[in-house]
Amino acid sequence: MTARGLRTAELSVDVSGRSGGGVPSARAIARWARLAVGSAGAGCELSVRVVARGESQRLNVRYRGKDYATNVLSFPAAVAQARHLGDLVICAAVVRREALAQGKPLAAHWAHLVIHGCLHLLGFDHERGAADARRMERREIALLAQLGLPDPYVQADQRLESRGAAA
Repeated sequence: MTARGLRTAELSVDVSGRSGGGVPSARAIARWARLAVGSAGAGCELSVRVVARGESQRLNVRYRGKDYATNVLSFPAAVAQARHLGDLVICAAVVRREALAQGKPLAAHWAHLVIHGCLHLLGFDHERGAADARRMERREIALLAQLGLPDPYVQADQRLESRGAAA
């Protein structure tokens, strides 16, 4: 994927890195990011880099002290860089593996993780405690519902049961 800047009055999103293998288009990633940040993104810029496992693991070790590749890393911009909201680093292989393991459509999982990462850039943090985690999850669920996507915290077997009950 080549670097592409998609600009609107709300948020400028630059997507770079790997393509193929189920990686969504830059347009889709920008749409999800803009939905997540809403008016807080007005006049701001966001960088999204899609990476391989090795780079994700190196960054996760360096910045979080965790020696494994992770799905999304969020790097808020320094206050001095007010126009730059921050950076998201998304590992395509981890997103794909998780979607398969959790029985989720790949595009839905991508949308969830872009939204999740953007909410971190806005100050949401599920690691601060249960109340903060619930607040962040509720926001993610509401945003995904606007896209017509299901609650990502419902397990695949629960989704299948509810479909069976509705049939």
